[in-house]
Amino acid sequence: MKNTIYSKYVKRIIDILLSLIVIVLFFWLYLIVAILVRVKLGSPVIFKQPRPGKDEKVFNLYKFRTMTDARDQDGNLLPDEDRLPEFGKKLRATSLDELPEFFNILKGDMSFVGPRPLLVKYLPLYNEEQRHRHDVRPGLTGWAQVNGRNLLSWEDRFEKDVFYVNHISFLMDLKIVFMTVAVVFRHNDINSATDATMEAFTGTKPKE
Repeated sequence: MKNTIYSKYVKRIIDILLSLIVIVLFFWLYLIVAILVRVKLGSPVIFKQPRPGKDEKVFNLYKFRTMTDARDQDGNLLPDEDRLPEFGKKLRATSLDELPEFFNILKGDMSFVGPRPLLVKYLPLYNEEQRHRHDVRPGLTGWAQVNGRNLLSWEDRFEKDVFYVNHISFLMDLKIVFMTVAVVFRHNDINSATDATMEAFTGTKPKE
């Protein structure tokens, strides 16, 4: 990781200021989305899930829920694609489901830019190189998200995450933010090639 004045101090100050501005200016949007989620998908409105952050410290990630709790006759949750209605797909396509993550940024769990926080159960599966993605705070968006998002293989995503960690700078963060806006407006790469969300990571086979 590049230890610079920006990465150690300035980046966090920018995160605090910008997250406060977004929360205050768009509080009306939070209310509208919350009401729509409650009416169309039920409660709880906020989806909360433990995710590993900087130095693998676990925190609760907040999102607006996008899936229902539909179950089969035995009471088991249906597959993701069967619980993801059109309204949920639109929330994901516009990234409106991620609005609550600005509170994670304000708290210091996350940053605007960084590797996306994944599931806790993946921690034992990372190889030594992939584990460096946790040397920085996870981000609302990142280098992998603007270069393929869920269409990338896990190995490609992690490679881009580590590349970001090793090249972190103000100009790179600015570039990623502008590229993110373009990706969101195009609604590209929301789903993987084989699943409604992203297929589970099962580990990387060692190179022979």
